[in-house]
Amino acid sequence: MFDNLTERLAGTFRKIAGKATLTENNIEEALREVRRGLLEADVALPVVKEFLDRVSLRAVGQEVTKSLTPSQAFIKVVQAELEAIMGSANAELDLKTTPPAIILMAGLQGAGKTTTVAKLSKFLQEQAKKSVMVVSADVYRPAAIQQLETLAKDVGVEFFASDNAQSPTEITAAAQAEAKRKLVDVLIVDTAGRLAIDEEMMNEIRALHDQLNPIETLFVVDAMTGQDAANTAKAFNNVLPLTGVVLTKADGDARGGAALSVRHITGKPIKFMGVGEKTDALEPFYPDRIASRILGMGDVLSLIEEAEKKVDKQKAERLAKKI
Repeated sequence: MFDNLTERLAGTFRKIAGKATLTENNIEEALREVRRGLLEADVALPVVKEFLDRVSLRAVGQEVTKSLTPSQAFIKVVQAELEAIMGSANAELDLKTTPPAIILMAGLQGAGKTTTVAKLSKFLQEQAKKSVMVVSADVYRPAAIQQLETLAKDVGVEFFASDNAQSPTEITAAAQAEAKRKLVDVLIVDTAGRLAIDEEMMNEIRALHDQLNPIETLFVVDAMTGQDAANTAKAFNNVLPLTGVVLTKADGDARGGAALSVRHITGKPIKFMGVGEKTDALEPFYPDRIASRILGMGDVLSLIEEAEKKVDKQKAERLAKKI
C-alpha cells in the first residue's frame, strides 16, 4: 500500500535535501511534487488542497534547529500533517454499554463485509477477550447466511441461525434477545449490501439501526476504489449515523487514496484495515504508523526524534544553568 506515493515523496525529499534553508520557493517546488503524488494516489482533491495548505503554512518560516537538515524539517511537517488528516490516534471501538454491545455493519456488495464480520469477531474474542455472537440479516444474497455460519465456525464464535423467509428486523430482534439471554458481550450484525446506494437499501438499514440502537455502526469499504470509497462512505453517513470505517483489501491497494481521504470527507475515523484474506488479517488503524509507512523512512524519522530530544535536552541544560 502507498508504494507510488512513497516513491514520489522520497524523490521530493531528495530534491530538498541539498538546500541550506527552507524558503518559500523551494517549499513551493517540493509541494508541487507532493501534490502530483497525492493526485496519482487517487486522494480526493479537497483533501489534497487542505493538506498542501497546511504543510505550506507550517513549513514556510519553520525554525530549522541546528540538529535537523531542511529536508528532515520538511519530512517532520509532512509526517505531522499526514497524521492529522487521517486522525491523530487509533479510534478504538466503544463497547461501554449494557451487554450485548451491538455492532451494525454496513457497506456495498463485494466490499468484504461478511469476511470482515468474522475477522472483527476473532479480533474481539482474542484481543479484547469478549464473548461474541454474529448474525446475518442479509436475506437477499444467495448463501450469505451459510457463508457467515461457516466463518463463525472457523473463528470459534457463536452464530445465530436465520433464514431467507424472515425479515431482517425479525432476525435481528430475535438475535438481540438471544444474545441478552446468553449474556454475550458483543453482537455483530451483518447486513445486506447492494451494488449501488439505493433508497430501498437505505430505508432497510435505517430501520435496523432504529430498532437495534447499535453502539457502533461501521461502514465497510474497499480501499481499492480510492477516493470513491470516501464519497460512498459520505453518502452512507448522510443517512446513517456511522461511528467509523473499516478499509478492506488494503494489501492490494498500491495507491492509498481511500486511507488519506475517508477521515477528511466523512469526519469519521478509520478504525480497522483489512490486510489479507485470512481471518486474522485485520489491523487497528494507527495514523502515525501509516504516516511512517507512506514516508517509507522509519530510520530517518527515528533520527529526527533523536535529534529533537538532544535539542530539548540542551535547552533544559541551558535553563538549569540560568536558574
